Formats: sequence, structure tokens, C-alpha cells
Amino acid sequence: MPLCIFLGLASGAIPLSSTDVIDGLLHTLSGDASSQSAVIIGQLRLPRVLLAAVMGATLGMSGAAMQGLFRNPLADPSLIGVTAGASLGAALVIVSGSGYLQGYLGLSLISIGAFTGGVIAVLFVYRLASSGNGTSVATMLLAGIAITALAGALGSLLEFFADNEMLRRISLWKMGGLDGANYPRLFMASAVSGIVLIALPRYASALNALLLGESEARHLGIDVNRVKMALIIWVAIGVGTSVAMVGTIAFVGLVVPHMVRMLIGPNHNFLLPASGLAGAILLIIADTLSRILIAPTELPVGIITAIIGVPFFISLLRNRHHYGMQG
Repeated sequence: MPLCIFLGLASGAIPLSSTDVIDGLLHTLSGDASSQSAVIIGQLRLPRVLLAAVMGATLGMSGAAMQGLFRNPLADPSLIGVTAGASLGAALVIVSGSGYLQGYLGLSLISIGAFTGGVIAVLFVYRLASSGNGTSVATMLLAGIAITALAGALGSLLEFFADNEMLRRISLWKMGGLDGANYPRLFMASAVSGIVLIALPRYASALNALLLGESEARHLGIDVNRVKMALIIWVAIGVGTSVAMVGTIAFVGLVVPHMVRMLIGPNHNFLLPASGLAGAILLIIADTLSRILIAPTELPVGIITAIIGVPFFISLLRNRHHYGMQG
């Protein structure tokens, strides 16, 4: 992890030596921005790398929690509709013309709209999946697919009426990127995601029990419905924050937990924190690649994670019988 952060700070359109990185960090910590390395490190790369770490950890741990909840290694946080809802919220703000206005605490109104859209979508999914008998995971999955499709259709309708500039902004948003990283955004993301990263590991034992089945978990004294609700809420907050801050980042929540599970096993006491750490490392590496592959032009980081994730996803599908997947 420290090595990845160091490489992220050193890499970019202007490569920096190890001495320059250390010098830039020391000047940044002392509040001195007189040198070029201090400006590059302190104002551009440090908030970006740290935001990548926070958002990657959030996506990785959220993915592990969702795979445990659905008892399927191919589950993804987007299954509950949060990503599609957030994308719709962002598109609505952009098309309405409000995306050019500044929001609060350093966040744009696009970010606020994305977070709101993600939360609303999850509330719909949870309401559809809930009944007097509790919350059905299978119904939640189907409701998530339906809400995702609806949000996608409404988003396409907005794009139909958008002009070229709006279409470009929506497209770039959907590709994901950390180019808008700054300290106010980093602090806000760290505050919200930090709570999520602390809260989710508290449900590790419950997730381990759920691996045996809901009936068995109830016999072990787990309040299954309360655990489901709590996990959905925390994942919605975490993923909604991620989409609001950096746009849509594909495959981190799917690929990272599965890789970690193959390495250390399914025990969520270790799987959740390890998935968070691996997610942070993956997103830092992906962002570093996005800055250096065709420098000085930056690729959207969502493209890099998709390029990494799709071949792995295909390999999972081809070898699913080796990993004990359901379905």
C-alpha cells in the first residue's frame, strides 16, 4: 500500500524522482508550496491518490459485503440499483443546467445529485423487496435489476434531449475519474466512507452465518432482517459516495472481493478488511495507469478498471464450477 501511494505520487505527465516526492511531501506538510514538486504533490497528486485509496477501499469492502449477503461471488454493489440511480441523478443535474453551479463543502451539485439519486434508488429496491415476512434477497436482486433498467431508460431519455456539451459531461461522468480530486472532496469522502469502513466489519460474523443459509443464521441467533437492512444502508451510502465523488468505477466491487476470497478464504472477519485494502491498491494503480499511459492526456479511470476487470470476470464465468458459485 505505501509503495502504491509512492508510485502514484511519482507518476504522471511530469515524472518525479524519489527525492522530488519526499521533498514535495515535506514541503506540503510544512505548508511551503514554493517548489515545483511541492505544488505537484501537494495540490494535485496527494489528494488524488488518497481519494483513490478511500474510494477503492469503500468499493472493495462494499463488494465483499454484497457477495456475502447474496451468497454469490459474482454479486456486485450495483445490484441494489445504487450505481444506476446515482448516474441518473448526475445526468438530471447536468441536463437541467445546474451542474455548472457550485454545491456545498467543495462538492458540485452533480455530486450531490448523484448521491441523492443513488439513495433514492436503493430505497425503492428495499421497499419492493420488503414484505410482512421480511426482506427477500431474491426479490431484492430482481428489484435491483428493474430499478437499474428504469434508471437507465430515464437516463437515456435525458441524453436524448441533451446538447453535445451535456452529452460529453454525462459520458465522462459515467466513465469515472479522479481529476476533480481536492482536499474538501477528500475530507468529505473520508468522513463518510470512514464510517462505512468501520461499520461493515461489525457484520462479519453475521455474514459468516448467512453463508450457511438464512434459516441456519436465525438458529444461530442472527437477526437476519436487521442485518440485511443495515448492510444495504451502509453499502448504499458507501457506493453512493463513491459515485458522487469519482463517477462510475466498474468492476472494483466485483473483482477485488473474489480475488481476495480465493487467496484467504471466505471468513468475513478477514475478507472485509482485506477487500478494502486490495480495493484501495487496485484503484491507486488504475489511476496511476490512467495518468501515464497516454500522458499528458488522462484516461478515465473507469476505463482502466473495466479493462482489468472484464477479462477476470470472463475467467470467473468460464471456471465458475471451480469456485463453488451458485446458479
